[in-house]
Amino acid sequence: MKIIATVLSLSLAVFAASDLSAACRDDRVELRGDWGTARFRVALADTAAERAQGLMHVEQMPRMSGMLFVYDRPQSVSFWMENTLIPLDMIFVAPDGVVRNVHANAIPLDRTSIPGGSDDIQYVLEVNGGVAADFGIAEGSELRHPAIDQDTAAWPCDE
Repeated sequence: MKIIATVLSLSLAVFAASDLSAACRDDRVELRGDWGTARFRVALADTAAERAQGLMHVEQMPRMSGMLFVYDRPQSVSFWMENTLIPLDMIFVAPDGVVRNVHANAIPLDRTSIPGGSDDIQYVLEVNGGVAADFGIAEGSELRHPAIDQDTAAWPCDE
């Protein structure tokens, strides 16, 4: 329930590219591509229990908020929407922060498996359904966050 309360309390946040040089923080992710840049406030799901809970039972979420699932190592991942009440975009990310796959508008309460699309996924960003398309977030976009190994990150925090 702590994660749900955190996600619900997160505020809308999109910043201009000039502000993106600020230091990375655990409570946000930044994405960039040829479409521009975006910043999302996030709750972290970096334990098995937090990942299992995810965004279940959340009735609404601010547009530029989400949840970042962090795994200890790259792997094949699969999600479903059981007990998830809002449509979500799932952005599957490799260890270097490069987006490998985007699943748009996952259907609330659906138990159909949603695979990450490759076996090297280490991060999954869930945002409100339709947001990825609104920005143009797609395969090849880059995500930065302190959880990503900064020595191998496509977009390191110090850039």
